[in-house]
Amino acid sequence: MELVRKHVIVTGKVQGVGYRWNARSRARALGLTGWVCNLPDRRRVELCFQGEQEAVDDMENWCRTGGAYFRVTGVSISEVLPIEDEAGFEIR
Repeated sequence: MELVRKHVIVTGKVQGVGYRWNARSRARALGLTGWVCNLPDRRRVELCFQGEQEAVDDMENWCRTGGAYFRVTGVSISEVLPIEDEAGFEIR
């Protein structure tokens, strides 16, 4: 299995509305590893996740659309080097 890793910054109404918890749930359901955290500016969330290409693509699409309680206005995505032996997906 070849791992793909993405670093993502999501902008919008994404803090205080369950975005991190939903991101963790989605990532775990897709079998991804990584993390998600709020950024100090109170309008951005940062994620880093890795796994098989199809699952990473699915998570990337989810990051763009969000859910009922949050509104995504911008997404910045870059591919980064995978981390060997990373386990789980956590909220930081």
